[in-house]
Amino acid sequence: MAVLRSYRRFVVVVWQFLPLLWGWARDRRRFLLFGGSRSVTTDVRRERAQILLESLLTLGPTFIKLGQLLSTRPDVLPPEYIEVLTELQDRVPPADWDEAKTVIEDELGPVDEVFDDFDRESISGASLGQVYTAEVDGEPVAVKIRRPGIEELVEADLRVIRWSIPIVVRFVGEGQAFSLGNLADEFSKTIREEMDYAREGRMLQEIRGNFADNSDIVIPRVYEDYSDARVLTMQYIAGTKISNVSELEERDIDRSEVAETLERAYLQMIIEDGVFHADPHPGNLAVQDDGSIVFYDFGMSGRVDSFIQDKIVDFYIGVANQDIDGILDALIEMGTLSPEADRAVMADVMELAIQDARGEDIETYRVQQIIGKVEDTIYEFPLRLPPNLALVLRVATVVEGVCVTLDPDFDFITVATDYLTEQGYREESIRQFVQGTAEDFQAAATSAVRVPPKLESALDRVEREDLHVRADLEDSNHVIDKLGRRVVLGLVLATSVPTTAFLYVSADLAATGVSAAFTTSIALALYRSFREKKSLQASPQFTRQNLREREGGPE
Repeated sequence: MAVLRSYRRFVVVVWQFLPLLWGWARDRRRFLLFGGSRSVTTDVRRERAQILLESLLTLGPTFIKLGQLLSTRPDVLPPEYIEVLTELQDRVPPADWDEAKTVIEDELGPVDEVFDDFDRESISGASLGQVYTAEVDGEPVAVKIRRPGIEELVEADLRVIRWSIPIVVRFVGEGQAFSLGNLADEFSKTIREEMDYAREGRMLQEIRGNFADNSDIVIPRVYEDYSDARVLTMQYIAGTKISNVSELEERDIDRSEVAETLERAYLQMIIEDGVFHADPHPGNLAVQDDGSIVFYDFGMSGRVDSFIQDKIVDFYIGVANQDIDGILDALIEMGTLSPEADRAVMADVMELAIQDARGEDIETYRVQQIIGKVEDTIYEFPLRLPPNLALVLRVATVVEGVCVTLDPDFDFITVATDYLTEQGYREESIRQFVQGTAEDFQAAATSAVRVPPKLESALDRVEREDLHVRADLEDSNHVIDKLGRRVVLGLVLATSVPTTAFLYVSADLAATGVSAAFTTSIALALYRSFREKKSLQASPQFTRQNLREREGGPE
């Protein structure tokens, strides 16, 4: 029955997305089976993004969540789509109270016996759950209830998404296909975790413990005896929505300090603690009268392993020091940037991004130059988002947006730099740099003493005509073999064409047919060799990690 429901949903989903798929297919081949590619304007992309938005809203909760995930994936969609999908709100009409009541009673028991008081009107309705207010032992609490019947709908939709991915990748470029390949598994994991309220409770308590000594961060406590897999009861804490700038002004709250507190909190979660709240949109953040920040809804939360933490630190230190090579190395080692990327172009982009983040004036002609290098959009870059970084990117982009809403002049990079300096990360980086420089200087001094005698010996051998040079050429990608094959094919083709012509003139039709077939096969082989993508491109070996591995050094 569940599979049958998935088949029905699959038909509905395909029907909803058919106009987009048709348009994407015609972008690649104007007449579907033949014809050149079409140039797609910004207005067309924005119009299609609106169609995608409407389709996601029509398809319901699972696809609303999918749209929210896609809105954080510039490696999958162009900026016009990201801009439109960012407006996608996770709000749907609340389920009927009788259905919600059934969920509570199945998990905890009769509502009036479990709670001292319970307001039947929900204060928040989302695609996966809804929140009510109640009282426990005279204390106000918030009760989060999983939407009735959502499990079956989500499972059916997840099957549909897995079936749809192989179809969608046929209509997109290679870079997007790479990112889409892991999207279904990543989304399945994320949405199942968000529906597991027992997990949310554990994550909430862990993060609350990490900020136990920080009075600027307020996280509600969990009432474990009133919580289960489908019901989560938490301390109810009121506050002003963090994006309500006018009310914050009326309450005389320093918005710049709030923005700095928020960024520092997320830097601690990601870099220090390794566990973080991953849904920092304004509806999940509030500000109390003393300027402290209240965090709500830990359904979307994640962990960062130590390797990624180190690379994120390297990235921020590179940004702080404006070390473009360090930034690119960190991105490559994290798997975010393809090693085959054009390093010079990406360096220009990073410099531009740092200037923009710092609020510096950017010359228009320089922007136009860079745009010309990277074609139309950033989603065509060799950027990748490994699953373990997708939530981190979501946090970084959303937090920066919230901070700029609070303070339009907020300098995200300066705050991060100060944090890294206070925690000793930049000192460690400088110490490593100084140590490395000292070692290089010592090696250079040693070489300065050893080189003159060796140089004199080499010159003596040159004078005696007794100097031999041996060169070993590394060709792990078989570039020379492929080039040689092309040369041979070209020479064979150059001789076979006049041979075929001569046989035709000599009226030897049988021999002409054999020669023509041979000539055609050689021509096709030569054509295919030129059509092979990146067939004569070697994989760059320019990251520090690559060099350490080749030298046999430590990771």
